[in-house]
Amino acid sequence: MSKSHIRILSGAYRGKSVAGMCFELVEQLTTTDKNTFVKVRNNGVFPNMPETIRVNVTGTQDYEFVTQGESMLELVATKTPTKQTETEEEAMARIRDRFEILTEMTKAATSGDIRAMIVSGPPGVGKSFGVEQEVEKACLFDKIAGKRLRAEVVKGSATPIGLYQTLYKYSDANCVLVFDDCDSILVDDVALNLLKGALDSGKKRKISWLSESSTLRREGIPDSFEFKGSVIFITNLKFDQMKSQKLRDHLDALQSRCHYLDLTLDTMRDKILRIKQIAKDGVLFQDYEFEECTQDDIIEFMNINQNRLREMSLRMALKIADLVKSFPARWRFMAETTCMKNA
Repeated sequence: MSKSHIRILSGAYRGKSVAGMCFELVEQLTTTDKNTFVKVRNNGVFPNMPETIRVNVTGTQDYEFVTQGESMLELVATKTPTKQTETEEEAMARIRDRFEILTEMTKAATSGDIRAMIVSGPPGVGKSFGVEQEVEKACLFDKIAGKRLRAEVVKGSATPIGLYQTLYKYSDANCVLVFDDCDSILVDDVALNLLKGALDSGKKRKISWLSESSTLRREGIPDSFEFKGSVIFITNLKFDQMKSQKLRDHLDALQSRCHYLDLTLDTMRDKILRIKQIAKDGVLFQDYEFEECTQDDIIEFMNINQNRLREMSLRMALKIADLVKSFPARWRFMAETTCMKNA
């Protein structure tokens, strides 16, 4: 009997019973302060959820080992061709999971355990904020000691030679480079090849500049070096939806070299739920001291006018919050005038 597959006798995932379901076992029973669970392979049983999920159980008596054949037969029976609609709670849990994974992966990058990661998600949902928070924590001791910071967040466009200089500057093993909104790198062949070198999965990542450059010579930067740092590349692009075959080939090469995290905020509903989630956590409007009903009014206003707002984002929520604070009696009119597209 194989011990790589189990049948859940009594257990739940996100409050739903999974009794009788079979899964590929990823990690044996784990107990924390909050719950007890086993990690299993989702394998498409729960659409839009992570590939590895935690099934809550009370102990080893709640599951049994089965053969792979039994597991596959029951897995086929479990899957259904009908499309399942996520509840609001399930969607918010999925989104929360993705951002928690982003935080955990960023911590691993700052400690050097993960060398490269690409993060994909729409603008204005907080993907950069969480990464920058962890990078700031990693640099705290550098600031206290007055040392050069071992991490940098690069925003905007980057020329190939500028990218090479930056990679060299942060090439040590304890360094972290975050590229945020630097999608221009992806459409420049030279810059893209430099990025591929930094994201390479091999034991040694050698970066080379084979053209003559007085700039590099003047700054004492060699024409090749070993890159030992970590890279986080944050983008608004969804790599699997690019229409250009040439670009798709390049992006596929990048994905094969590193971890790729899609935050799965693909619909207007997802974006609204992300805003609602941050507000519910007490983070979004914490500086405004609003009553809960006022926060609900802002989110409801955004929901009703989702197709008219210039963008659906956390930034837009804060713009409207500014109007609420400044014009409590007329904020809706002011928002319609300043935050919406022309009819």
